[in-house]
Amino acid sequence: MYKVKTFLKHLFTPVTVMLIPHNSKRTINLKLPFVGIFLSIIFWLVGSVYIVSMAIDTVEYYDMKNKLSFYHEQFTQLKDTILNLKQLELEFKKLFSSGSKKKILENVDSKVYTNDAGSLDMDMLKGQIRNTVESVKEIKNYLKEQKNIYMATPIGWPIQGNITSHFGQREHPRHGGMDFHSGIDISAPKGTPVKAVADGIVSFSGWSGGSGNLVVIEHGYGYSTLYAHNSTNKVNVGQTINRGDIIAFVGATGNATGAHLHYEVWRNEKAVNPIGFITEAKNVFKEQ
Repeated sequence: MYKVKTFLKHLFTPVTVMLIPHNSKRTINLKLPFVGIFLSIIFWLVGSVYIVSMAIDTVEYYDMKNKLSFYHEQFTQLKDTILNLKQLELEFKKLFSSGSKKKILENVDSKVYTNDAGSLDMDMLKGQIRNTVESVKEIKNYLKEQKNIYMATPIGWPIQGNITSHFGQREHPRHGGMDFHSGIDISAPKGTPVKAVADGIVSFSGWSGGSGNLVVIEHGYGYSTLYAHNSTNKVNVGQTINRGDIIAFVGATGNATGAHLHYEVWRNEKAVNPIGFITEAKNVFKEQ
């Protein structure tokens, strides 16, 4: 309690401020409590910060206003430039429709040359052209990427025939009992050419136990296809394949009960139902 009283006593202790005017010998003495001087300094600092922040906001406002004015002027100039170019285009088309050099020269209108071409801002026009070129590059890259995805996506039948066993749970044809069938079986005469359903690279071509002669193709973008029970394979590991290329011939090798092709489609290391990639091309892109 004693310390609090001492603190308050010091806080309200008067402090004499002496003012000495230059044109008078008489001094002016002001007695102010210490706390008053302290609060005056705090208020002065707060006021200074506020004034500085207001000044900064004002500068930013005028800077933004100037930028908007500049962009508006550039837009107006570009609009005028485009109108002038369109007008010149119409005039030149009309001029060159004359058909012969003589008629062109005879029909030259002086306004083609006196048109306000001086108002064309060539620097800005070049900038617009550069922006257009960049936009075209982006479009071309996008289309190239979409084409690559399309060419890597399994589409259509690897052979023509009847589906004898579908994707999913089924009764095993040899051992009986239910098991998961990770592809579809398509019956066809032995020796029928098997075609790749998408561009890619052969990652496996050879004997694979119950799958018999097997071809595996990596297509990119997460796609792989498998072609099993072939009588013979026509491709080698590392070989580049295009959609429609013959990669093998139908057979009954491995655990096959008759001549057919076992066909699988894998996406992101997971077997998916190939029927959606066979029946309609639009189904291919449902999950793109």
